Amino acid sequence: MDRAYEGNETRQLALDLGFIPVVPPKQTPMTPWEYDRAMYKRHNEIERLFRRLKGYRRIFSRFKKLDVMFIGFISFALIADGLRLC
Repeated sequence: MDRAYEGNETRQLALDLGFIPVVPPKQTPMTPWEYDRAMYKRHNEIERLFRRLKGYRRIFSRFKKLDVMFIGFISFALIADGLRLC
């Protein structure tokens, strides 16, 4: 979640589904809540990973319809990305 989705309804839906929302309140909330600041700072890493995965057009547009092929392409892209970062 991001600050754009920090409404009470969205937070309650995430809690009902068993997720722990880690999103800070906006600057002027009526009742601010506690959140894990360290985990929220790491959400940018996930967003950057998805941006890099979109560079692999076959994954992004999912030309292969079989789930096993899709997972294979995701695995390949993650391995290639990991090797590139070394």
